Amino acid sequence: MTFHSMWAELLPIGRSSASGGYRRYAWTAADADCRAWFTQQAEDRGLVYEVDRNGNQWAWLGDPAAGDAVVTGSHLDSVPDGGAFDGPLGVVSSFAALDELRGRNVQFTKPLAIVNFGDEEGARFGLACVGSRLTAGQLTVEQAHRLTDGDGVSLPRAMEAAGYDPDAIGPDPERLDRIGAFVELHVEQGRALDLSGDPVGIASAIWPHGRWRYDFRGEANHAGTTRLVDRRDPMLCYAETVLAARREAQFAGAVATFGKISVEPNGVNAIPSLVRGWLDSRAADQETLDTVVAGIEKAAREYADAHGIDLDVVRESFTPVVEFDHALRDELGDILGGAGGDTALKVPVLGTGAGHDAGILSGRIPTAMLFVRNPTGVSHSPAESAAEDDCLAGVRALADVLEGLACR
Repeated sequence: MTFHSMWAELLPIGRSSASGGYRRYAWTAADADCRAWFTQQAEDRGLVYEVDRNGNQWAWLGDPAAGDAVVTGSHLDSVPDGGAFDGPLGVVSSFAALDELRGRNVQFTKPLAIVNFGDEEGARFGLACVGSRLTAGQLTVEQAHRLTDGDGVSLPRAMEAAGYDPDAIGPDPERLDRIGAFVELHVEQGRALDLSGDPVGIASAIWPHGRWRYDFRGEANHAGTTRLVDRRDPMLCYAETVLAARREAQFAGAVATFGKISVEPNGVNAIPSLVRGWLDSRAADQETLDTVVAGIEKAAREYADAHGIDLDVVRESFTPVVEFDHALRDELGDILGGAGGDTALKVPVLGTGAGHDAGILSGRIPTAMLFVRNPTGVSHSPAESAAEDDCLAGVRALADVLEGLACR
């Protein structure tokens, strides 16, 4: 099966006819269809298929217990109305790279696995990389069991409804101990490769990043009869905080985004009693991120105090800076750069502000990432794109890397 045919099979799953974007949320019908697709790809290739205790899917070539395995893959879920490439490009490319290696008649000296990590985006339960966090021990069973979606459905209940056992989840050190390297291919979420003119790049690091929930509590009242001077309107403080986030991030050379909001009672003719907003902030280093986040909270509290608004700020998740394994990163550069000549590929090394499963696992095993050019830089949007020629260049690069790591 070709890259094109696999991509065509996966493309309709979970796609909204209204927006053109994807709604592949964890433990939903669309997620189940994606999982069925992965299972079929594994079976079509005669791979050993398994689901681990946290619901992550694995397809193995060789003995999983042999150790020092080389693993590739990514995720198949999406953000709300997300694009087609974020995650799925890595999974489809992994199967295509294996097909490429079999066509080269290479001899594998190590086990090879392709993985689909569950709930990477965190679109349903508000925490990114749940599958890999559980596996790496960065999310406890108790914390996972407390996660709920917007409808009040808990993670355990959602897993049970999808046919999985929530009581089995937890750290999986035995599995990680069998992995010698994990390489994740991903569409670039930015324009660095487009600007440099390169189809493929190697990741150097992931910026530290986190999510904070801001709860602004005021007083609900009639929108038509309450004088402006008598109002305790939390929406005003929220709006001022959004602007403060932009100022703080711009001054520091970082990014800060309020991209999700919840309002109560959420009536057109009612002053809100509660405005809840979620901040996502990222920076190139920890000190800068701390400065930005502290500046945003300071401004929010000043606005709240001035207008009689109560404010609670809760950090919901945080990932420190990730420096990918230098030896593995350099090895990828050597493999792809070769000794020069017509087959050598010029591969730039670049950082990213986006979080990934490879970043979560980096504290336990050597990890690395390959990026495929995104001509617009747009991501987490239906406009996300990558040219097929660049996707195929990514497949060849991934195949070269896997051959260099697993066939020596």
